[in-house]
Amino acid sequence: MTAHHGPIQPGHPAPLGATLDEGGVNFAVFSRNATKVVLCLFDETGREVENISLPEREGHVWHGYLPGLKTGQQYGYRMDGPFAPKEGHRFNPYKLLIDPYAKRLTGHPDWNEALFGYVPGHADKDLSFSKTDSAPFMPRSVVTDPTFTWNVDDRPNHAMENSVIYEAHMKGLTAGRRDVPNPGTYLAMASDPILDHLNRLGVTAIELLPVQAFYNEKFLLDRGLTNYWGYMTYGFFAPDTRYMQGGEIAEFQQMVQRFHSAGIEVILDVVYNHTAEGSHLGPTLMFRGLDNASYYRLASDPRYYIDDSGCGNSLDFENPFVIRLVMDSLRYWVEVMGVDGFRFDLCSSLGRTQHGFERDGPFFRAIGQDPVLNRVKLIAEPWDIGPGGYQLGAYPAPFAEWNDKYRDDTRAFWRGDQGKVAALAARLAGSAEFFDHDGRAATSSLNFVTAHDGFTLHDTVSYSAKQNAANGENNNDGHSNNYSDGMGVEGPTDDPAIHAARTRRKRNLIATLMLSQGTPMLLAGDEVSNSQSGNNNAYCQDNEIGWVTWPEADDPFFTFVEQAISFRRMHPLLRQRRFLHSRTRVVDGEPDLFWRRANGEPMRQQDWDNPDLGILMAEMRMASGSPEYVQREGALLVVLNRGAATDITPPTLPEGGKWVRRFDTSQDDAIAVTEGTHIAADAVVVFSHETTD
Repeated sequence: MTAHHGPIQPGHPAPLGATLDEGGVNFAVFSRNATKVVLCLFDETGREVENISLPEREGHVWHGYLPGLKTGQQYGYRMDGPFAPKEGHRFNPYKLLIDPYAKRLTGHPDWNEALFGYVPGHADKDLSFSKTDSAPFMPRSVVTDPTFTWNVDDRPNHAMENSVIYEAHMKGLTAGRRDVPNPGTYLAMASDPILDHLNRLGVTAIELLPVQAFYNEKFLLDRGLTNYWGYMTYGFFAPDTRYMQGGEIAEFQQMVQRFHSAGIEVILDVVYNHTAEGSHLGPTLMFRGLDNASYYRLASDPRYYIDDSGCGNSLDFENPFVIRLVMDSLRYWVEVMGVDGFRFDLCSSLGRTQHGFERDGPFFRAIGQDPVLNRVKLIAEPWDIGPGGYQLGAYPAPFAEWNDKYRDDTRAFWRGDQGKVAALAARLAGSAEFFDHDGRAATSSLNFVTAHDGFTLHDTVSYSAKQNAANGENNNDGHSNNYSDGMGVEGPTDDPAIHAARTRRKRNLIATLMLSQGTPMLLAGDEVSNSQSGNNNAYCQDNEIGWVTWPEADDPFFTFVEQAISFRRMHPLLRQRRFLHSRTRVVDGEPDLFWRRANGEPMRQQDWDNPDLGILMAEMRMASGSPEYVQREGALLVVLNRGAATDITPPTLPEGGKWVRRFDTSQDDAIAVTEGTHIAADAVVVFSHETTD
């Protein structure tokens, strides 16, 4: 069946992509080096029925308008141009290409040799030229009307200092639930049981692992595995179809609206540092065939790619059309799909130019001036694998950053590593040595003790070494230095003493996280003691290993995490934007932060240098210079004790004041008020400065 449309018309070069109006569809696509752009139309069965050359070119944007086309029309592109890999060009008209601006796709590529622009197995490798049509194995782009009726007042807009972020996998959070309809889908994610769970827990935002269309690498399929995490994007505008119930992008929008109605923001983990096309030996799906030399950073030998991602290629953020693509994508997810922020995978790659990482590079300048994007939550993973790629603390406002130093130092302290008191003190105070510059807030430190990449919280206290055999890489994948400890047994145990010790350490890790300056992030499932059986790299485990295992009954540990989050929410002192630097406050002449020994005396340099010291006492107040409008409260005395039980001497308070124990990880009910200054072994205790009547 031929698509019903009128003759091709000139159309417009903007916006890029397939834009529907009352009369038809405008098509526009960028390619600097192509010689001809062919629009391919498909019927509803996926059969290619018509090829039409785009008639106009303005600069490097090819465009045309087809009257009569409607929503649901399937299409793709074929490109004519030089096939000269040694010069960086890989045009091949036999390969059907995805529209980079496609809002909806029909599915995923089916692995076949036809996907490659060269002939696999040929002696010339990628220098050979394939004439096999890839269309039967490629998803089609779909003309879509993304209009959705939103409640404009529905966005929660939580301030960063009030945020508690919950990192979750779209499928993994619901796949193991029996009380959720259609588990593993967008609609299941925002079902009543999940929303009730998150609201009870007290989180303010859910950060979703990649949901932009991604594919499964062939080497994983050959092992009987899959790309579970989703860090192989090929559709920067299209929600992945594997999470859809009925195939419409409105399901994603409905999910976001449900989250917003529950007061929860939605943050997307996005992958713009590389694409699913991989190395020079990868498939031709989109950018490689559209204009390889423009979209990718090429090596000194243009046959090859600069690979700062470890995934085969890197997008070129010095090319204005790459910047435009990413900015258009981000704005689309905010303005049309309703999301509230982004976590940028391997964000250092986005700041790279020919001179290396630049914190004032083109991408960051574009974000900073954009009136839509500079007001949403922006979170950087501040590293990549390229030279000089580790850039913790180097990002410009308004970016927050994943603070892996926080994870490692906090785990190491509670594991009992020597000489970690000073490091933990810096993390507790917001990691100012990294983030206190250029007007950045203390909330710039995105604190976490666990994330999708690494051990879960339960596995951190249950395994001394990773157990990744199920990934099929001989346990060589994943981090080897996890600052973890099985406490004498690897994995599950019936020993009540070990079980109790593990529970206490989990409590201490969560308590430290919630008592620290910065923005806390939880890993989904940690609140119910989820385990991945020691697998610290479950990127390919779309099964019970990677999914959250939900307890049949209410988990007591969940109650503790709920209490810890609630305690943080009740104390503005723990949620400050200004850094604490032990500066004297005008209001009372007291320092805003004071470090003490167990006997109440000030910490001395020899105390900080003592490798065996295992107790840290922080007397905290609202930061010096806090304006009058900042919510105030009295001091908190935070005690972190990883050693033997001890008695402490709290600092002297003005007449009429007293220290009241308000939080204690050694108690079944952590927030029950208890008396005395005795600190149990391996415990976190918080005293509040209160005034007697």
